[in-house]
Amino acid sequence: MNWLTRLIPSIGKSSSKSKKSKIPDGVWTSCPSCESALYKPELQKTLYVCPKCDHHLRIGARTRFNIFFDNGNFTEIASNVETNDPLGFKDVKAYPARIKEAKKNTGESEALLVGFGKLDGRLVTAAAFEFKFMGGSMGSVVGEKFVQGIQQAIETNTPFICFSTSGGARMQESMVSLMQMAKVSAALARYSRAGGLFISVLTNPTMGGVAASFASLGDLCFAEPRALIGFAGPRTIKATIRVELPKGFQTSEFLLEHGAIDMVVTRNELRDTISDALQTLGFGPVQTAGAELLFPGEAPVPTSDLE
Repeated sequence: MNWLTRLIPSIGKSSSKSKKSKIPDGVWTSCPSCESALYKPELQKTLYVCPKCDHHLRIGARTRFNIFFDNGNFTEIASNVETNDPLGFKDVKAYPARIKEAKKNTGESEALLVGFGKLDGRLVTAAAFEFKFMGGSMGSVVGEKFVQGIQQAIETNTPFICFSTSGGARMQESMVSLMQMAKVSAALARYSRAGGLFISVLTNPTMGGVAASFASLGDLCFAEPRALIGFAGPRTIKATIRVELPKGFQTSEFLLEHGAIDMVVTRNELRDTISDALQTLGFGPVQTAGAELLFPGEAPVPTSDLE
């Protein structure tokens, strides 16, 4: 066997002897950080954190909720809100075609999932971004779902927790998308006046209009390790201002060091950390009046008056 076949064994194999792999498709994946081969069933046990380098792999919104809520049970909020095409936008593909493709690939109707359930017995309202849905970008429906989640938290007097992972505002909706920054921020101000507690959890990446609006407005701001957090990306900033950026710029550790967030929390400790914070701040495992009508069966949520 020569040096080439040692490097690429398949070259020396006859096509007649080729066999299908005994390892089923989708059982293995690789770590984006250290490139180690990871066995998915074992990776699931570590909450999708690489056991070799502690890299926190990106997870979907429903997986996030399955980890966060008691027994993974929650009532979905604003599931009937549909995306339209206000600008008739088209790049390589028409906007409706991109939405249809994203729905097919993720099984979600939009880039934000909002739910109502329990965390260690206490009722909470939560939102989680689905990054695989057009990069978790924030358009009009994401903004409306977020606001309806806030309305739910006000109506039930529950804490609101948001897990952000987003590339920012959705370009296919232009100014309609940018207006969501003001809309969700106004909803949070209303929630704050009502005495609500907003916990913002920043995961990799949290960028653009999401980072510049509600993701940075938490009463408590937590972040997963080594998450990229900021407005413009580091390569864009460097290309614009022609300055060498500090090492680790825009990582969660950098932001913690400079006072922009409150704590960096590993994924396996995140649920307990949030639960302890709620307990410390007086949110005990007691159902508020009328909240039992909304869980586990779904009930209509009032449409926001902040549109």
